[in-house]
Amino acid sequence: MTDTSYPPGARIEVRDAEWIVRTCVPVADGYKITAVGASEFVRDEEAVFFTDLEDVSLLRPEETVLEQDDTPRFAKSRLFLEAVLRRTPLPQTERGLALSDRFLLDPLVYQQRPAELALRGVRPRLLIADVVGLGKTLEIGLILAELIRRGRGERILVVTPQQVLEQFQRELWTRFAIPLIRLDSVGIERIQQELPAGRNPFTHYKRIIVSVDTLKNEGKYGQHLEHMHWDAVVIDESHNLIGERTLRNRLAKLLARRTDALLLASATPHNGKAESFAELIRMLDPAAIVDAENYEAKQIDHLYIRRTKISPEVRDQMGAKWPDRGPSVPITCQATPKEEKVFEELTQVWLAGDERTGGPVVGTRNRLFPYTLLKAFLSSHRALQSTVANRLRNAKEEREIRALTTLKELADQITDRDSSKLDALVTELERIVVRDGNRAVVFSESVETVNWLADVLPKRLKLPAKAVDKMLGSGMTDQQQMQIIERFGLSGSDVRLLVTTDVTSEGVNLHRQCHHLIHYDVPWSLIRIEQRNGRIDRYGQRHQPQFSALLLTSGIDGVKDDRTVSAKLLEKEETAHRAFGTAEAITGEYRPEAEERRLIQDLLAGKTVEESVPDVPIDELLGDLLGPIEGQVTEGAPPRADVPRLFAGTREFVGEAIDTLNLLPGLEDDGALLAFAPPKDLVHRLSALPADYLRTHDIKKRMKVTFDEELAKRKLAEARDQKTLWPDIAYLSDLHPLVEWVTDKVLVQLGRQTAPVIVAQVDEPTYLVQGVYSNHFGQPTVVEWMAVASGRVLPGKMPDILAAAGVGPDMTNTGRPIDLAPLTARIPDAVATARRHLEERRAHYDAEIVAPLNDYRDHLESWRQLTLDGTHVSQRKKQEERVDDTVERQRRLLDSLQTTGEPLLRVLAVLVPQEATQ
Repeated sequence: MTDTSYPPGARIEVRDAEWIVRTCVPVADGYKITAVGASEFVRDEEAVFFTDLEDVSLLRPEETVLEQDDTPRFAKSRLFLEAVLRRTPLPQTERGLALSDRFLLDPLVYQQRPAELALRGVRPRLLIADVVGLGKTLEIGLILAELIRRGRGERILVVTPQQVLEQFQRELWTRFAIPLIRLDSVGIERIQQELPAGRNPFTHYKRIIVSVDTLKNEGKYGQHLEHMHWDAVVIDESHNLIGERTLRNRLAKLLARRTDALLLASATPHNGKAESFAELIRMLDPAAIVDAENYEAKQIDHLYIRRTKISPEVRDQMGAKWPDRGPSVPITCQATPKEEKVFEELTQVWLAGDERTGGPVVGTRNRLFPYTLLKAFLSSHRALQSTVANRLRNAKEEREIRALTTLKELADQITDRDSSKLDALVTELERIVVRDGNRAVVFSESVETVNWLADVLPKRLKLPAKAVDKMLGSGMTDQQQMQIIERFGLSGSDVRLLVTTDVTSEGVNLHRQCHHLIHYDVPWSLIRIEQRNGRIDRYGQRHQPQFSALLLTSGIDGVKDDRTVSAKLLEKEETAHRAFGTAEAITGEYRPEAEERRLIQDLLAGKTVEESVPDVPIDELLGDLLGPIEGQVTEGAPPRADVPRLFAGTREFVGEAIDTLNLLPGLEDDGALLAFAPPKDLVHRLSALPADYLRTHDIKKRMKVTFDEELAKRKLAEARDQKTLWPDIAYLSDLHPLVEWVTDKVLVQLGRQTAPVIVAQVDEPTYLVQGVYSNHFGQPTVVEWMAVASGRVLPGKMPDILAAAGVGPDMTNTGRPIDLAPLTARIPDAVATARRHLEERRAHYDAEIVAPLNDYRDHLESWRQLTLDGTHVSQRKKQEERVDDTVERQRRLLDSLQTTGEPLLRVLAVLVPQEATQ
């Protein structure tokens, strides 16, 4: 055995059988190899081998056996060469995009930028901080696809809020053909039934999506996560990780240590403190920032990217694909007499403060509570009733109890007929014509308000009960939440109206069938208003988003009604959105809860909304960090990878493979749609697909796929008109399990360590040789495709040499015998020539690989010195230990990324002139 690892695509011999390496990663005493069987009795079987336990032989290229190809047009040989090209990961030095135009999405350059930036780093680690609606899920999908093509995406973990689990899973499958197993409550229960007690559930599937609240259960999953290593971890809505003491924060730091690639996504990536943003950045690179309180965007612009809808590249590419949002229309609702009595009580008793005869109702410690009452009433009388009742249960002061009792009596007198806002909402929904098929989403901060509206609206609108859905945060399972969102996204469902709390204001797509949004109450936070609006104002919206807000007004002197705060915040959010693309940085608070708290405190201090909320961002540092930044990207489109291929495309390769090898008996092909019963070994692979997709369309019995992008897009759109969002026809991207299955079926056609001989337009025998250098992780650092003849490596790229030799679908195979003995005798010389060529170019390869690693080594030394220079002498020893530990871990990482060992060489085929035939 040599001291090299086993690159993907290499052939090994284990247990007297031949296997094709899928992945190879170092473990404590050797390598862990995942492989698929290539010889007769293990063909298509998957296995895992540990080199310290098994006798693993790397097959020597000098011992390659030549085989004459007797298939028409040398189909088996051409398919084999294409399969090897496809199965070989792109090397570490290839930073261009390979697959950006191979998926079911619009080719928008701005959505490709994050992938470009991620591939430029020492490791693919990036915070995607685009504002709401730009398509962060699609950007993540593109990055994961590129990592998979590079052999760096076998094991993927996606962590999201529970209400978007299915949405995220569906986007990655339907658009990219990246399957994720969803470990929601049902998925976990299913796996627990399948696995022995104590078995690590994360080893059961390669690619998983799970909610952050499920995963943060340290007692249940902590020990399993400690022993897992991932190729890529994605954490959506990553601002929820901030906070040193939270379970989510500890989970994120654990995952950051246990993964190669780390992708964080958030439109609001910190809580207003520079230290919190630094905390996220340090998960990506622990040595990125010296002083967490004082740093600049340009120092970390390689680690994050942020654009808004008004960013030039976004604006230029969107055009009419994303209509500009309409204005936020205020709908004034004059309080009814019974509502006015509540306003009067709130104004004269609760909000009068020190001016009230006898002093404030509540003490200084509870001075914010009167505004809690006001906000509850501005939501609904039902919300006020609940808030008062909850307070009464815990109130101790007699004065407060009397005031609460009076307020409760006034609130209890209000009936549904006395609700001015309810009448206005019904009128607005009738204007939208929800009865005739249009849809609307109604937001409220109050659970009580949502429950009440969901109960009364069907009757008031003359709609069946199932036409109105409600969405709550607490009290609903993940399954219930996902089903509600799915129903609202289906044009064929009966749902016309979704009444929801702010649980859906982050990450949830509501724009597929809806472009009307109503704020039943208005959050006292610019960020929350923007987040709500972003549910329908996002990429993929076909109509102009329409927003309205119900504002309860009063005629009481000195009253604080919706004109006091809500109306002004609506105007400020709209102005900021148009001027800056986002309202997030305006107040300098960066969290909805903090914005609201600060505003109420300012109101208590006598300030107006105009004085409290500025028109432009007030925080220079964080405003700079959260301004549009596109990192170190190129002008124009991102560079494209140099991906060698023999076939015109995946469609041609798969089609010829199926025909030549008769892989799918009974296949129905109408030129666009392929329909067939999947063979047993393919069915086994389909177990990794989303369970809902498999079950909905009974995929394991009959599978429908297409290479036709327009057909796939149409079917994706039609799925929203049916009872499921999973289309019955899947788009065959390069990553689809069917394409991978076909590729593996081609690879196992040749015998053990065998290379085909092809009659071509060459003057002398030409040996096609693959050369691969790898790093410590088994990832290719360099891949060379060589053509060797007359003791030298021919200039030019192998696909060009094959094209010049006439190797293609128009070839003719006469089948005349070829004398293989002299060709076999020259194999050792051809291998030696290829090896010398690689060794001669080793210095060139190393320079290309080592240069960015050395740059980072220099940065590490600088970071260490600057960090220690700023440390107080009393903290010096402890800080030095922490810093040195970080530096040492990062240095080990850099060493692992360098090329190690000798190159792996493999003879792929031999081209011979016509005269070689007998």
